[in-house]
Amino acid sequence: MGALLESIQSPADVKTLNYGQMAELAEEIRACLIQTLSKTGGHLGPNLGVVELTIALHAVFNTPEDKILFDVSHQAYVHKMLTGRLDRFHTIRQPGGLNGFMLRTESEHDCYGAGHAGTALSAALGMAVARDMAGSSEHVVAVAGDAAFTNGISFEALNNIAEQTKRMIVVLNDNEWSIDRNVGAIARYLHRIVTNEHYQQLHDKATRLLERFAGKTAVKVARRAEEAAKSMLWPSILFEEFGLEYFGPIDGHNLPLLVESFKFLKAADHPVLLHVLTQKGRGFQPALDGQKKFHGLGPYDPETGMTAASGRPTYSEVFATTLADLAAKDERIVAITAAMPNGTGLDLFRARHPKRYFDVGIAEEHAVVFAAGMATRGYRPVCAIYSTFLQRAFDPVVHDVCLQKLPVLFCMDRAGLSGDDGPTHHGLFDIGYLRSIPEMVLMAPKDEDELADMMKTAMEISGPSAIRYPRGAVAGVARKPEPATVPVGKAEVLADGSDVAILGLGPMIALARELGARLEHDGYSAAVINPRFVKPLDRELLAVYAGRVAAFVTFEDHAKMGGFGSAVIEALDEMGFSVPVVRMGWPDRFIEHGKIDQLRARYGITVDEAQTQVLPLLAGRAMPKLVAS
Repeated sequence: MGALLESIQSPADVKTLNYGQMAELAEEIRACLIQTLSKTGGHLGPNLGVVELTIALHAVFNTPEDKILFDVSHQAYVHKMLTGRLDRFHTIRQPGGLNGFMLRTESEHDCYGAGHAGTALSAALGMAVARDMAGSSEHVVAVAGDAAFTNGISFEALNNIAEQTKRMIVVLNDNEWSIDRNVGAIARYLHRIVTNEHYQQLHDKATRLLERFAGKTAVKVARRAEEAAKSMLWPSILFEEFGLEYFGPIDGHNLPLLVESFKFLKAADHPVLLHVLTQKGRGFQPALDGQKKFHGLGPYDPETGMTAASGRPTYSEVFATTLADLAAKDERIVAITAAMPNGTGLDLFRARHPKRYFDVGIAEEHAVVFAAGMATRGYRPVCAIYSTFLQRAFDPVVHDVCLQKLPVLFCMDRAGLSGDDGPTHHGLFDIGYLRSIPEMVLMAPKDEDELADMMKTAMEISGPSAIRYPRGAVAGVARKPEPATVPVGKAEVLADGSDVAILGLGPMIALARELGARLEHDGYSAAVINPRFVKPLDRELLAVYAGRVAAFVTFEDHAKMGGFGSAVIEALDEMGFSVPVVRMGWPDRFIEHGKIDQLRARYGITVDEAQTQVLPLLAGRAMPKLVAS
């Protein structure tokens, strides 16, 4: 770690540096990012791109009094380094360490927590209006990537900023990428701005003068340059139609230019937007060459950028290749993603069926309604959206898909705990928010072969359906040459028994099997059941076992409240059975980041805990063990 970086204990230390020292600090920060994240993993590319931008923000503004918000906040690692957390930076995304996103409970400098896109402008406006009402004078700065402007919430905020506050700064961090390359009209609009020949000529002149002069002279030059450039492009820039005075685009890696620009904007008495051009992955060639890979990744070689061989395919990859195979036989199938082609695996589908692949940008609500529209015309849309992101589209799922009983399939990647990414990314609520909706069929495969079967089954269901599956590598079972349909609402009995019935939802079947083996060893007769369906539940099978067992045990990678175990209890009660149910799932709280096995142990989602809870319910049921003569 560089000596200059080690000397930064707070943003006040950044303000003492000259431009040469700031440039040196930027290089030391990049070296620290590359070395540290090679061990912990994390969002390397986005943070390498905002090093100078973050230094300039802290050189001009005074946190925690001034408020700096980062949209998504996966690019806030540099901010953490400069706000007194450098000594803990090696713990980022590790159990008990720094969170990979902004977290209000972690530091007074983190004024707003985030993990999903599109929230910064609305939250910043709320803070600015609260400041105005209180009569205080702090600055509010929202830093949002260009991808965040494909999100509807950002435009809802833009529609209100000028009417509701007199002072607010928006920084548009334009690197043309979210995780994959940005798509749509907004991306094309920004591209036209930054590639206009006349604009660039005037921008270059303004840059040179801003580097030579500071204060009022630079301000006047910048204003004249921008006004002239705008008149050459079109009568009014989009953002100015929303009431924000537009400045830029400027080089987001030019520290003097950034600092002088922020000093100027700090004095503005009206809402302003600064368009900053940055390079995602700057300073690390592997990250520049592999933008998608280095957006967020696990440990890697800090010299070459190489990562460890993946071994088994992921559930995302199996989903995408299966969908591509099904689409080859069914021209009605189309795939939709909300800016996550790589994360969901749909880049594999895109390569085989480019005309039936749609990336709508970070716009989950639009993705769902768009799918509904296609479904009315006879297509079979498949929306591949992370469990935690589909939460953003709950109303369209209800109002546009399920109410109209349209055959849209929701494939929810990252269902269950998402480990190092923490509470903003854990998919622990999808059962609770989907199983209550009429017409919805909700499935959870125990392995990759069953995932393929469920996808084929979904294509034959006349209404809406959803499949939840986890992040990471598949179980490694042998797959059939062709997927087969699964009887809707029918569970699979893996082992019969008469003392206890153990249901393991999805990949949690592994824990159910282990518990069953332990109880069998202790002389109990244990049934092990793969539920397959959360909705409709196999009530017939539940009734059979309710008539013979002393207890049920359910395992799920989901919140217990409103989850699969709750559904089992409700069904038993409605059928008049009073058999106790031991539920293994997540408690009613937001779960921190950490290693999955450690978190399960901490919260008692283990075979040991299930055994401890169920044994008292099986008293007197154990068969005596036969002793060999």
